Amino acid sequence: MIQDAYVEHLVKRKTPPYALAVKILLGVLFAAAVFMALTTYIGIVVLLAVCAASYFIMLNLNVEFEYLYIDGQLSIDKILNRNKRKKVMECDKDSLLMMAPLDSYVLKDYEGTGVKVIDCSSGRNDVKKYAFIYQAGQQRNKVIIEPNEKLLQCIRSTTPRKIVL
Repeated sequence: MIQDAYVEHLVKRKTPPYALAVKILLGVLFAAAVFMALTTYIGIVVLLAVCAASYFIMLNLNVEFEYLYIDGQLSIDKILNRNKRKKVMECDKDSLLMMAPLDSYVLKDYEGTGVKVIDCSSGRNDVKKYAFIYQAGQQRNKVIIEPNEKLLQCIRSTTPRKIVL
């Protein structure tokens, strides 16, 4: 009998080293676009383009990943700037092929040509990362995550043969 399982884990992606330079550059571009908008008609179009580009760039500088495991179903959402959510992937226990630490030799049998890699980790090197391989139709996907102990135990309790700790 499988118990009801619910685990939620949030991982914040490390701020990229170029983020400060991008913010300064966007500020300078915005100031130049405002000046152009005050002097020429084409400046208004440039100002609108700079505003739109700034919005999308700033949205992608602050990213968090939410891992949600409910009764054998793992879903990962990407949260952009703490207000916009995008579904990254969804996998049930039947389509999960293998889960192991990222540096494990067990994953080598499942990796091959055409495997799509999705990195849903923080990007920090001091954290233990895991990878899981799952089948979505004809496509095999490798997802890199940073689960906490509760998430690992929950996945292991529902699919004990498919996880290597």
